[in-house]
Amino acid sequence: MAVTTLLTLSFLLLSFTSKPVSAVLDLSGKKLQKGVDYYILPVIRGRGGGLKLANARNKTSPLDVVQDQFEVSSGFPLTFSPANQNQSFVCLSTDLNIKFSAATTCAQSTVWKLDSFDESLGQWFVTSGGVEGNPGRQTISNWFKIEKYNDDYKLVFCPTVCNFCKVLCRDVGIYIKDGIRRLALSDQPFIVGFKRA
Repeated sequence: MAVTTLLTLSFLLLSFTSKPVSAVLDLSGKKLQKGVDYYILPVIRGRGGGLKLANARNKTSPLDVVQDQFEVSSGFPLTFSPANQNQSFVCLSTDLNIKFSAATTCAQSTVWKLDSFDESLGQWFVTSGGVEGNPGRQTISNWFKIEKYNDDYKLVFCPTVCNFCKVLCRDVGIYIKDGIRRLALSDQPFIVGFKRA
């Protein structure tokens, strides 16, 4: 009798302390699927289009993740790969790689990563050249998250794939210089939606 009561109480405690996993939804209300092409689009109209890769710093590599200046452009398609390979869809607040599906002339991967700190601009930028998969200390700069922002979503850099690593946690926003809209860590999040390609 005592064992049954203890098991019942343990189950109840577990059910109250477990946080339900919420799926990220695309603009049509369907779950964002792992490995399927999507566009990341701004929710606020009149401030540019979708995301793409560009040479924004007169460097051949890595290429920067930028927002297209034209609102009518959807940018390049990309895929999401959760750190937990058993997930078939993308969940809120979970580590994932973001990878452009488009090919580039740069001989690097199109997986997003947080680039080294740009001292001249005082800014952390999001670039290509990351490593897909292999969660841990060596790939800490390659993991991003999707979080709710009111009824929409925002992108966040705050990886949890390394239990003992000290990481920077910030929203991903838009840094504008000379008309180029680069993704960078920011106090103002880039509010987005996801459209299946």
